[in-house]
Amino acid sequence: MSMEGAAWSSLYRISSARSSNTKFSRDTLNRIVAFAVPYRSKLTLFIVLSVVAAFLAVATPVLAGKVVNSIIARDPATTIVWLAVVIAAVAVADAGVSMLTRWYSSNIGEGVILDLRTAVFDHVQKMPIAFFTRTRTGALVSRLNNDVIGAQQAFSGTLSGVVSNVVALALTLVVMLSTSWLVTVLAVVMLPIFLLPARRMGGRLAALRREAADHNSAMSTQMTERFSAPGATLVKLFGRPDEESEEFRIRAARVRDIGVRTAMLQWVFYTALMLVSALALALVYGLGGSLALAGQLDTGEVVTLALLLTRLYAPLTSLANARVEIMSALVSFERVFEVLDLKPLITEKSGAGQVPEGPVSIEFDDVRFAYPSADKVSLASLEEVSTLDTRGGEEVLHGISFRIEPGQTVALVGTSGAGKSTIAQLLARLYDVDSGAVRLAGTDVRNVTFASLRETLGMVTQDGHLFHETIRSNLRLARPDATEADIWDAIRRARLEALVTSLPDQLDTMVGERGYRLSGGERQRMTIARLLLAQPRVVILDEATAALDSTSEAAVQAALSEALEGRTAMVIAHRLSTIRSADVILVIEDGQIAERGTHEELLETSGRYAELHSTQFATDTPAVFEDEVPELGATQITT
Repeated sequence: MSMEGAAWSSLYRISSARSSNTKFSRDTLNRIVAFAVPYRSKLTLFIVLSVVAAFLAVATPVLAGKVVNSIIARDPATTIVWLAVVIAAVAVADAGVSMLTRWYSSNIGEGVILDLRTAVFDHVQKMPIAFFTRTRTGALVSRLNNDVIGAQQAFSGTLSGVVSNVVALALTLVVMLSTSWLVTVLAVVMLPIFLLPARRMGGRLAALRREAADHNSAMSTQMTERFSAPGATLVKLFGRPDEESEEFRIRAARVRDIGVRTAMLQWVFYTALMLVSALALALVYGLGGSLALAGQLDTGEVVTLALLLTRLYAPLTSLANARVEIMSALVSFERVFEVLDLKPLITEKSGAGQVPEGPVSIEFDDVRFAYPSADKVSLASLEEVSTLDTRGGEEVLHGISFRIEPGQTVALVGTSGAGKSTIAQLLARLYDVDSGAVRLAGTDVRNVTFASLRETLGMVTQDGHLFHETIRSNLRLARPDATEADIWDAIRRARLEALVTSLPDQLDTMVGERGYRLSGGERQRMTIARLLLAQPRVVILDEATAALDSTSEAAVQAALSEALEGRTAMVIAHRLSTIRSADVILVIEDGQIAERGTHEELLETSGRYAELHSTQFATDTPAVFEDEVPELGATQITT
């Protein structure tokens, strides 16, 4: 490596490395080794090639010195030609070895990235919903990008650098000392003049880079939130564009100022190393030339020392910073392992079975539940807080018991926060009960496989979330093997055929982020089409029409009638007219079942349900509920 390359490489490594005084355990190192085991043969060849490259790097200066001595000694031309051929052969071999080294480096590094990213991605998918409600998405994505790449550099960069630089330094010093110990010692003594202040400068550069990264992260977060469809709408409705712009400008201006300071520090760093190199080279030529004139050195040896000097400072500088690089890589591994060590609260039991075939009943047996505290489901670093919120663990469901027979519909009503959605989430096993049991067809949901549970149960939520993909991709999420005929059948039954056929790309139409290219009613019917395509035996509707106008709600309710036909259903709704024909209505208050019965039975008791009914129908337009919106309930269910 040339002195210019060494300068920029050292500058980058010092400034990009994360300082840490953490002491890493043997367990951490063992886990790192475990990731390297699949690549042990490639790593061995990689190290061998790095050693060969170091030998080749030293060979060229030595041969160059011999050429000079042969010229001065007026050796036969053939001798000089053969030396030139050998130099050319070394150069070709060096190029070949460098290419192979690069291939192994890339292969190992990218393989480690693949393994780490896959491990983190798979692990994160197993985390409970509570994890995602607390974690900042950007911080989590950073673990899959920045930290995984930082860990990968330990294999592809730091490891090879340490090995090749140690070998190159040892060989270079041996050759230089054997040539002239005096010149070598004086040249090496000059290095600390540069290295000590350079390390302090590198720390300042690292601090500036971290500050710039923080500001860039904040700007990225601001842009991501403000440039999304709901964020842009919120800013236009309630935001203050001038203040938003000023906040962004201040951060961007600080990044600009940091950029200027960084550029100047980089120039000083680079110039200082080049100056030390030039002074050392002048020393070699001056002292070496004097010794040559005195007959104590050959002229070729002076040339060899000068060429070797450029190959001495590069490994010395790199090795001086190796500890910082290694600690930086270990920090990256620690941050990746931190995510992998966060145990999922919901796991599949060994030997889990299937939900029995045929119609499915639902049973809640004395269910009690408290949402987990943050320390059980999250990390402070992922929430970007100094300390996790320790609150939580307060019971929100108190002895919930009920049963839905196959093909029946149960409706959950009550005030917001009473526990209705929590009950639905426990049935879908988004959380596990603290005590009691939730059963499908008589089998505890904790004793069935995730695959069987997903095949049995389908859920439509209020937000009707869609991915920024095509209509076809969003629907096939429920059933990847669905045919075109199956997809069109689900679209027709969800009352979407007219919409989809009117689109230029039809099933290949991109729906936009979160489906915002579609109206609210269209998004919701799309999620119902996805449910119909999945053909679950149990359906959960969690406020599936709460945010829709009367016209959209009528279309969605018609689609829901298709979805509920012949299926066991749990319906959560605030609009009581939509569930008045349910087989059983449960009134949930303060995490308990306050009342249960049919629509008529509950009205006759003049209790909480009757109060909700009278309040709602005193304020709502009857046409919205009685004339335009179909009912959900036993009249649409085949038992």
